Amino acid sequence: MDELELLKKNWNKDTAEFKNYSDSDIYPMLHKKSSSIVKTLFYVSVAELGFWILMNFLPFVVSDKLKAQLEEMSHSWIYMALNILSYAVIIVFVYLLWKAHKAISVTDNAKKLMESILKTRKVIKYYVIYNLSIALISIPVSLYFSINEHPEISEQLEAASSTQLVFMAFVAIGITALFLGLIWLFYKLIYGILIKRLNRNYQELKKLEV
Repeated sequence: MDELELLKKNWNKDTAEFKNYSDSDIYPMLHKKSSSIVKTLFYVSVAELGFWILMNFLPFVVSDKLKAQLEEMSHSWIYMALNILSYAVIIVFVYLLWKAHKAISVTDNAKKLMESILKTRKVIKYYVIYNLSIALISIPVSLYFSINEHPEISEQLEAASSTQLVFMAFVAIGITALFLGLIWLFYKLIYGILIKRLNRNYQELKKLEV
């Protein structure tokens, strides 16, 4: 348990040790903790960038079949555009978190610290929304390429009855929903926990401002 959490736990105890803490004593603790949280968010985002780079290049060395499929898809401007956009967004996201950490590290004003926390929360929120949106777009695009690049799949779809097509559509929607749910859960666990802690700091800072 860190110093700030210990202080909050014992705040209402009738002891001189905790009665002597003033706003000027609490602020540095909130500042230090907020800076540490944003730094962790930055490191997590860098790790995520490294993970996606690894996942994109791994098929080229693991499987010749996957390598051939990726090479075929790379000729499509849609696939290339989505790939470039994804990396650009992640890089911008990493930069914004680095910038947020620097801003928090140098500020000595409670109001500015609160503004930095709010900006960080917005950056994370928009990043998660973007990732869910891009996943929603990528799944039908991937299905389109799979059908186009594999004539046998196209033939099976043409030969399928209306009932089978409806069933396959429901399966595709179910898989998409499951995939999006897993992505949301990942960001909820990784970024959500840290943002929740940052929110607690924000609420403590609001009390200091009153």
